[in-house]
Amino acid sequence: MKYQRVFLESIVAVVPEEVVTTDALERRLEPLYSRLKLPEGRLELMTGIKERRLWPQGELPGTQSIKTVRHLLELTGIDRSKIGCFVHASVCRDFLEPATACRVHDANSLPANCAVYDVSNACLGILSGMVQIANMIELGQIEAGIVAGTESSRALLETTIAHLNTNPGINRKNVKTMFASLTIGSGSAAVLLTNEKLSTTKNRLLGGVVRANTTQCRLCQSETDQAGSDSMQPLMQTDSETLMHEGVATAKLAFDDFLPEIGWQRSDINKTFCHQVGKMHQQLLFERLGLDETVNFATLPYLGNTGSVALPTAAAFGLQTAGLQTGFAKPNDRIALLGIGSGINVIMLGLDWQKTIVDPTLCRHELTQKFLP
Repeated sequence: MKYQRVFLESIVAVVPEEVVTTDALERRLEPLYSRLKLPEGRLELMTGIKERRLWPQGELPGTQSIKTVRHLLELTGIDRSKIGCFVHASVCRDFLEPATACRVHDANSLPANCAVYDVSNACLGILSGMVQIANMIELGQIEAGIVAGTESSRALLETTIAHLNTNPGINRKNVKTMFASLTIGSGSAAVLLTNEKLSTTKNRLLGGVVRANTTQCRLCQSETDQAGSDSMQPLMQTDSETLMHEGVATAKLAFDDFLPEIGWQRSDINKTFCHQVGKMHQQLLFERLGLDETVNFATLPYLGNTGSVALPTAAAFGLQTAGLQTGFAKPNDRIALLGIGSGINVIMLGLDWQKTIVDPTLCRHELTQKFLP
């Protein structure tokens, strides 16, 4: 897919205040660690995750998405009447129905002639929403659209810890399928796409590719569908090692199509923002794609895997460093968005970046300096 009329005006991210370190999680898993004689520090060593963050107990995802979208609207100054589509695209949602997008749309006074719906595609939800909105802009159906989402990991973490500590059937072999759930963090992000007339930044979305390998759809699987906050008691089984290798293999096939689709060579890519899974996944991915890891902006050590908002959150923080002396992103950078999600699905998009709308909140955030090399 190629775009001539689509521009990525801004990406914003909001992260929770409550920090939970990996050391603290392991202390809570002391009954499991003692029974199976697992070494302390195992989780951080395997994943590279030092900490993750949690939203307040009982807060619905839509509550934070309302605030994140409001922040995006205020930061960009976009005329609300120009928003022709709003998509809520995180794994987490408020209810089975109505769509969480409806509540966020209403709270932000978006126009009545705006398409409003939820998209669910595991960790690729935000990117999937971006593609749908970009297609509508390219076709001239709308002038601008917003995709947003909020992931909340508290329920999954609490349920997983309780299950690991109390289930006598957990052993050294099957415990591995539960460890991926301990890497999950919380966050919120929103993206504004516009046509050229409305864009003030001229950050052109060039296009991209999608690729599916659904024969591997059982490698990461949650229990039956649940929604909401307090009522959720989710568990997830993940064959992390196989998922990593199959995901990277699928990404390699997608990348081989991605470069010619948007007319790039490997050497043209100045920066990348990827889905944030684990340090071994990132190393293997860049090795297989033939890219230098230094072109990538990682938030994984301090946020963990935040699902669908992981890639846009990394982009939001990385792009906000443009004005810093040690900044990551710069004008005229060619930026690749490399998304991999369970299923397995891959979306890769190319950006010709020109200008960042400065977000004072992110520029001052204590994490911004932590993320820089």
